[in-house]
Amino acid sequence: MHEVMEREDKWDVDERFTLPDLDGVFTRGDVQRDTADLISEYYDTRERDLQAHGVLLRRRRGDDDTGWQLKLPASNGRLELNWPLTDTPAAAMLDLLTGVGLGKDLSAVATVHTIRTRYRIRDHERDELRAELADDSVRAWADERLLAWREVEVELGPATPAVPKLLTKRLLAAGARPSRHRSKLAHILPPTPSAEPRSASARVLMKYVDAQLDRLVAGDIALRRGTDPIHDTRVAIRRLRSTLRVFGKILDRSAVGDLDDELKWFAGLLGEVRDCQVQQKRFAEALDVIPDELVLGPVRSRVRNDLQAKELPARADVAEAMNSQRYLDLMAVLRKWRTEWPVVPDASTATLLKKAKKAQRKADRRISAALVDGGDAMLHRARKAAKRARYAAELCRAVGDSAQTKRTAKHYKRFQSVLGDHQDTVVASDVLRRMALRAGTTVGENGFTFGLLFAREQQIADAYRRKARKLL
Repeated sequence: MHEVMEREDKWDVDERFTLPDLDGVFTRGDVQRDTADLISEYYDTRERDLQAHGVLLRRRRGDDDTGWQLKLPASNGRLELNWPLTDTPAAAMLDLLTGVGLGKDLSAVATVHTIRTRYRIRDHERDELRAELADDSVRAWADERLLAWREVEVELGPATPAVPKLLTKRLLAAGARPSRHRSKLAHILPPTPSAEPRSASARVLMKYVDAQLDRLVAGDIALRRGTDPIHDTRVAIRRLRSTLRVFGKILDRSAVGDLDDELKWFAGLLGEVRDCQVQQKRFAEALDVIPDELVLGPVRSRVRNDLQAKELPARADVAEAMNSQRYLDLMAVLRKWRTEWPVVPDASTATLLKKAKKAQRKADRRISAALVDGGDAMLHRARKAAKRARYAAELCRAVGDSAQTKRTAKHYKRFQSVLGDHQDTVVASDVLRRMALRAGTTVGENGFTFGLLFAREQQIADAYRRKARKLL
């Protein structure tokens, strides 16, 4: 399996379209022309769960570019994963799609036949691809539908930051228009329509929710690939849970169900892994500044081994959970939201802003109480309240006073950050206390250095308390 980041623009053109002159679009650009005959079979579940999340799976045959291709949404384009051409999908590829496909069987849903005329623009000095322009004549069929059309794709080379303005200008002048379809599959099989909310505030709320769903889906696939998107995935879960908590009254409760509890469950599993990563880095940096003569015994080994002994089973728990029916049920609710939005259709802007204000007042009360005479638990609750107030303000920027909501979000972000740093010291102190106990009862070790690290964390915690009081 290999991967490539695909960045392309698609253009609708008719049969009378004539490709504009490509000379001069890039300096030192040589244009190389060839043709290819390609047949792509697209696969999905019967309910088209992959397409709902912007995921495409196809088997391509033809003159070149053959094999199984999985296209995933990415922040700067689409990530394309490739496997060799076989009769059936590779097991490793199917495993990646367990979450977004909800564990369902995949079958062919559409076939697309493309006669492609390609114009590759290469830098003749550096011998690198600047861009590829494809003039496609397409015939496609799905179920009983048969369509034919023509389109142009402009795919950028790795070193090309954006489509040159000169090329865009020439395409527009020649009669090309930005495509209405994200892919050829969307042309023959348009996404399942969803009920459009009637109010602007409902649309804003769902746009925010949709962005978190995108991040959760990306995190699901990345985790199955063995990469480490745990932090970003947890942030998306936090934002989604905060939305459920703050704006729950303008959501359809029958569509939400017990989603908050289920998200909390999965976030907790991810948190067990993330905490180990954070503490490993934290303690390593602390030991780097302690004089060598004060590091008594195999402290670094103790830190590494203890945290790994916790992290590895935690990772196994995450992997097991992601293949469980409970997790697939969670993903099924999120999938349903793609086409059946859980927002009350006529939710008003006033209601949205009112809920955000309520979250801010709650955060203010908790922060004040925690910083006056509260313990670690109260400070932790205050941090979570500040987080919800911040996320609510960010969500409301599109419907309220943008400048004011930006300032509000920044205000609560400061508290969230400082109190979050304080909470890290609380967790670290507990871990160090337990390490000190084990080291103190193990031959060849002692708890002296762990005591130093513990005292250091207490000093850091006091500093963060003072910093939070200054913010207040």
